[in-house]
Amino acid sequence: MSLPLAGALACWLSVSAMLLAPQLRLPRVRLGRDHPDAAALHDAGWARPLWQWEAARGVIALVSIAIALAAGIPAAPAAAAAATAPSIAVRVRAAAAQRRSRIATTRLLRVTEATLRASGGIAEALRRAVAACDDPLARAPFEESLRAFDLGAALDEALGAAAVSSRDPRVRLSLETLAIGVSARVSGDRAAVLLGAVADRLAFEERVDEEVRARTSGLRAQVILLAAVVPGIAVYLALTVPSLGATLTTPLGRNVLIPAAAALEIIGIVASRRAVDGALR
Repeated sequence: MSLPLAGALACWLSVSAMLLAPQLRLPRVRLGRDHPDAAALHDAGWARPLWQWEAARGVIALVSIAIALAAGIPAAPAAAAAATAPSIAVRVRAAAAQRRSRIATTRLLRVTEATLRASGGIAEALRRAVAACDDPLARAPFEESLRAFDLGAALDEALGAAAVSSRDPRVRLSLETLAIGVSARVSGDRAAVLLGAVADRLAFEERVDEEVRARTSGLRAQVILLAAVVPGIAVYLALTVPSLGATLTTPLGRNVLIPAAAALEIIGIVASRRAVDGALR
């Protein structure tokens, strides 16, 4: 194995180790629960074992290293980018799935509220709402509570347990409200009022989410456009200014300037996305 290829493989393994290090539990890593991509893969719809995900990441890294070596690009930065790009991609897809599930959760609560106003029980109202929901992420916590109820658990305890295990604060609020209604033995109309208030709050948060994203869409598009323009300008100048092209082909350009420029652009894009996500919390 050539020295650049060995260094690139070592870099990829180092990045993977850093991702897994915070979740390390001696004597082994519990991939099913401690893997850093487990939650994102679940939300994104990955139904295969996690070892296959790691195998796919390894194949992507090896292909990237081979392309980098063939193109004369440093293999170590290519391996690091290939090791982290799949995780970034699956988190982006999971975030989109979570946004869809939040909208579906509000609709599920509206259906539950309508059934309660029609003098239905909370359990029956939830069953009808879950049956009418086609989003698996929105349906899952309510299905979990109904499954526990069918196995003999009290409905309020089942709803409370599902709320504790939920990672979405909006879903947690909905389940806790339903659990309070069941434990207080309120009538269907009063439970509908409680649930309607929660649904109104979630609908308001969705409108705020859409407003913030609409107002910042132009800025985010500009950030991505600038990130694409800068490499284009660099390529143009390298072709038209021989001295600049010669500098970029030297070890200083390949190992320092180009990787540093790429890293700064990635940091700028990630920072702009985090600013928008932080405003929505």
